[in-house]
Amino acid sequence: MTDNHRLSPGDTAPEFTLPDADGNDVSLSDYRGRKVIVYFYPAASTPGCTKQACDFRDNLAELGGAGLEVLGISPDKPAKLAKFRDNEGLTFPLLSDPERTVLQQWGAFGEKKMYGKTVTGVIRSTFLVDEQGKIEVAQYNVRATGHVAKLRRDLSV
Repeated sequence: MTDNHRLSPGDTAPEFTLPDADGNDVSLSDYRGRKVIVYFYPAASTPGCTKQACDFRDNLAELGGAGLEVLGISPDKPAKLAKFRDNEGLTFPLLSDPERTVLQQWGAFGEKKMYGKTVTGVIRSTFLVDEQGKIEVAQYNVRATGHVAKLRRDLSV
């Protein structure tokens, strides 16, 4: 595996079309003209990913009030995403990337440190894509807990 290409502010966000928890295709281009937070997480229904998703859910009104949409992407299959969404009352789209193609295009899959070991997997990452489809904020190796609060501070939301 080659080194991850990391996205930076000013880069064009890689386009994608992925199935949501109900199997409906969702494309990044569907959000053109609006700002969207795209976040990548390792696995639905795990403690850290649940905490992060619930933080986004609990802050959705404020984020939406600031004109921000939210999309979550993981390698989970749609059925697992649907169960996660329903169990946690998530009201934003969760997208399925089991081939990890989009994760790799966004630099959110590759080598990372976990418990002192180097492993290959999903790198918890968050991006803000502007109305023209450009990366405005790129954050890699974010923490599950407290990340949404930090993001709101960074974006003055």
